[in-house]
Amino acid sequence: MNDLNKKKCLPCTGVGGPLKKEALDTFCSQLAEGWEVKDQHHLEKTFLFKNFEMSLAFTNVIGKIAEQEKHHPDIYLSYGKVKVFIWTHKIDGLSESDFILADKIETEFISHQG
Repeated sequence: MNDLNKKKCLPCTGVGGPLKKEALDTFCSQLAEGWEVKDQHHLEKTFLFKNFEMSLAFTNVIGKIAEQEKHHPDIYLSYGKVKVFIWTHKIDGLSESDFILADKIETEFISHQG
């Protein structure tokens, strides 16, 4: 169990720049299976559903989380699939808030599956 879900996304100040390899590995190890760090730049994961309606409903859940956290991912929506891309645009890379958002999205996905 990790503590990411208990944290809040913080506004990026740009100080310190994006996280590097060791920190990325540490944070990524706290996420559920399927989340990937791509090119040390962004997180991504594809969530699969039975139909478009379920995909759309989950996209709306992600939107609510993003608004609550004031941290907004890029989302690709299609029939039976939602692909999420997360990074901190201000630093053009990954920050702790990106991992927090990913974990919150994952928690909602799990809760909607059971």
